[in-house]
Amino acid sequence: MIDLLPLLVVMLAVGAFAGVLAGLLGIGGGIVLVPAFFYVFSQMGYDGPDLMQVCVATSLATIIVTSLRSVLSHRKKGSLNEAVLRAFAPGLAIGAILAVYIVQGLESRELQALFGIFGALIALWLIFGRAHWRLANSLPKGLIRPVFGFVTGSLSTLLGIGGGNIGVPLLTLFGTSIHQAVGTAAGFGLIIAAPAVAGFLFASTPSGAPPYTVGLVNLPVFAIIISMTLVTTPLGVKLAHALPARPLKIIFAVSIGVAAANMGLEALSP
Repeated sequence: MIDLLPLLVVMLAVGAFAGVLAGLLGIGGGIVLVPAFFYVFSQMGYDGPDLMQVCVATSLATIIVTSLRSVLSHRKKGSLNEAVLRAFAPGLAIGAILAVYIVQGLESRELQALFGIFGALIALWLIFGRAHWRLANSLPKGLIRPVFGFVTGSLSTLLGIGGGNIGVPLLTLFGTSIHQAVGTAAGFGLIIAAPAVAGFLFASTPSGAPPYTVGLVNLPVFAIIISMTLVTTPLGVKLAHALPARPLKIIFAVSIGVAAANMGLEALSP
């Protein structure tokens, strides 16, 4: 337990920060948690070719709880489009399950490269994306919806993030209002994370993983992050109504971009 205390103290701060950002900017905590987990674990000596697997799986485990809370809240406010959620659900779940097996076959360096690429794209969207941009006025019908779900589910699982970072831009580009997009994408996160985490819990625990890691999910970090995000997310929501959103979003996007660039550079280093 003495060896575990520094890890728990640092993760308290990480969880508090992630919760505030989630409430402040409506961005899932995974985009913050994965690089934070990686750098904290590395600095504390828990290293190895499979460390990113633990970071991705633990991040997704926290998303189950935060997404469930968010879904229930959005449903009460009428901003959850259940028809779209049902249409996307099969693709989301299948994509997540497939990605579990892909993650277990990749090393940290390869997952870092993926996170670097897509983290940079998310940062660019936050800076340059506009709510009025449209590819069409409504979502395509038929099989294209589960296909969209499959791509969203697989990418989100590979990166350890919820459905919001990919789902919200996707839905708004096809004419969904921002409130409906945020509420529905919260449901994406739950459908993605639940089967993915079930698979990660039964995976083999890598040597050199942080203490009390079950499968690929670190249980103490999961508990600490959840305890903090549930407390600090409402604070972020309050701050969102008191502070200008655009400058904060740009600052956050730059931070994501820096973290993604560092991940990419580490993946390319000899």
